[in-house]
Formats: sequence, structure tokens, C-alpha cells
Amino acid sequence: MTKSTRNRHTAAGLTDQQVLDMYYYMLLARRIDERQWLLNRAGKVPFVISCQGQEAAQVGAAFALDRQKDYLCPYYRDLAMVLVFGQTARDCMLSAFAKAEDPNSGGRQMPGHFGSRKYRILTGSSPVTTQVPHAVGIALAGKMQKKDLVVFTSFGEGSSNQGDFHEGANFAGVHKLPVIFFCENNKYAISVPLAKQLGCERVSDRAAGYGFPGITIDGNDPIVVYETMKQAVERARAGEGPTLIEAVTYRLVPHSSDDDDRTYRTREEVEDARKKDPIPRFAAYLKEAGVMDEQMEQEMAQRVQAEVDEATEYAENAPYPMPESALDHVYER
Repeated sequence: MTKSTRNRHTAAGLTDQQVLDMYYYMLLARRIDERQWLLNRAGKVPFVISCQGQEAAQVGAAFALDRQKDYLCPYYRDLAMVLVFGQTARDCMLSAFAKAEDPNSGGRQMPGHFGSRKYRILTGSSPVTTQVPHAVGIALAGKMQKKDLVVFTSFGEGSSNQGDFHEGANFAGVHKLPVIFFCENNKYAISVPLAKQLGCERVSDRAAGYGFPGITIDGNDPIVVYETMKQAVERARAGEGPTLIEAVTYRLVPHSSDDDDRTYRTREEVEDARKKDPIPRFAAYLKEAGVMDEQMEQEMAQRVQAEVDEATEYAENAPYPMPESALDHVYER
């Protein structure tokens, strides 16, 4: 490894501590996700929709945003993203178990429907892509109120075919709004492969039709994602309008706990993708760069494991919502 490669994170403006923190959030998201799958198979939680394979894209993007003033309009796989913005392992487990203390919805939404007024995370919805026009609306409000904010919205490549994406992108382009469209291209819209989704070569090609830049990057490298996002954030804050970023990743597990991905992709394809798993890849970089050694890696793993164990035990023993709470926030005409 050359000296320039060893110092890629420094050249990108990241400190040693920041890249260690990146690794922590990537690993925490993976271990929470893996635990939720085990709990689902044990019949303890009803549903899992996974972030496995996409952690680098989410963490790299989150680190380029200002967690004190920027807004997230995430999609259902963005577990690592919301962890960086402030949600905890306990919060995520409370949501998975649908317990009353779930900060996202009080146990009244499916897992993956993140939401937090405290952390400026817009609550999600089951129909895909509805977060995109909402993100554009927040960006418009911020511009009208002359606030220094950037709005981040993410979605899968399948969502880039929805009308919500195109309407949001067109409006944002016309009005030069401070919004970043972040496509986590994991190659499959449930079971539909990329080749059957797009008439163009890349999702990022679509930005040209709306008058703003589009770029395709390696979504398995959090430093590359951070650098690209940082430029997009600076552009948005300068009043130059939106950017479409396509982070190419791979979904390492089925679409959800109710999906059998063996019906539409081979085991050889998945195993080949695992060779590019962003977590061991980033760990190798940190060790080669002299930022992390074997002992630090083990200590990090133990810290994360303890955090996930505590969160699981707490959430499993927490109370469910009271039945009458189903009538809360329901309005009568």
C-alpha cells in the first residue's frame, strides 16, 4: 500500500478518530441487523428489512452532513444512517419488538420506519419513494426561510423509477434547492435486477434531465462516499442546487425476512459479492493505515456486542403499547 493510499482518509479531511467512529457505526448496524434476523427466525420479532452490505454508503454519507441542523428523509434500509444521527441500538430493538418505548412510532409502525423530531429524521411510510417529494418540500421551506440547512433523502434504485422521484427531482432542479438525492443501488428492486429496471446505463444519468449533477460512486467505500457527499453538501449550502449520488452497493441478504432470494439470484453471485463486504474491507484499510490494530478491532467488536446484547434484553422485557393507544392521534370528522 502506498503512502497516499494509507492516508486516504486524511486527504479527504477525516481524522483517525472519525474513521474509527465510521467503523464503529458500520459494525453496530451490522450486528443489530444480524441479531434482528435471529430474533425473527426465533419468532420473537415479526419482520426485518436489512441494511447488510449498505453500511458504508450510509455511514459515509451521514458523516458529511451536519447532525445539528441538516435533515434526513431516509428509506427503510438506513439503519446505519439513523444510528449516526443519534438513534441507539436500544431504540432500534424497541422498534423491532414493537414496544411502547419505540421512539419512532411507539410500537405502531413496521421496523425500518425511522422517525425522530429530535434528530430531524422525517418519519417514513410503507409506499416507497414518498420521502423524496417531502425532502424537496423541507428544502424549499429552508430556502424560503433563509435557513442554513441541507436535506438528505435516500432510496433504492427501484425507487428512481417512481413518479415521486422524478417530480421531486424536477422541482428541486428548477428551484435549485439544497437537497441531495442519494440512491443506494443494491442491484435488485426486490427480485427485479438492475438490467430490467433502467433504460439508461446508470441511475445518475437521470440527473441531467433535471439540470443538476449526477455521479456514480463505489458505495462500499465510506471514504469515497464521504468525499462525494461533502462536495454535494458544499454545493447545496452555496445555493447551487441539488446533486444525485448513486452509491453502488449490494444487498447481501434477502429483500426482507419474508423473501426467498434463491428464486432470483444464485448463491455464487451472493458469495462473490461478499468478497467486497464493506466492513472487513474497511477494517483492512484501517489496519493498513495504522489507525487500528488487532487488539483495537477486538475491543470494538466486544463493545458493539455488549451494546447489542443490552439493547436486546431491554427491548425484549419492555412493555407493549396499551391496546387503547391504538386510538391515539386518530382524528374524527
